[in-house]
Amino acid sequence: MRAFRKESRARKVWCTAALAAFISMLPAAGAQTFGLKNVQGKVLDGNSAPINGAIVYLENRRNDDIKTFISTSDGSYRFADISADTDYSLWAAYHGKKSGQKTISSFDSRKQINIDLKIK
Repeated sequence: MRAFRKESRARKVWCTAALAAFISMLPAAGAQTFGLKNVQGKVLDGNSAPINGAIVYLENRRNDDIKTFISTSDGSYRFADISADTDYSLWAAYHGKKSGQKTISSFDSRKQINIDLKIK
């Protein structure tokens, strides 16, 4: 009986340690945005003045989906919760003129990316 108790106690200790090790490998409860990032910035003209109403394009390079955002009165745009493991192209257009195209790489580990787009 005594040998059984020692074995049972050792098994409980081992199971508790294994469970604690497993739980420590799980992501934190607040990590619901794992694998996501945000892109934001301003659309500016050649004099660095903000452009209201420019169309900002975000193209998913994996599947060619395009999201758009119309810049606000201060030239701001924002794309929230985009996939961190995908490459994107970003550009803006206004009255027939385009900004240069920027690339957002999946290797960029920042969660918040700020890119200003200049239309000349």
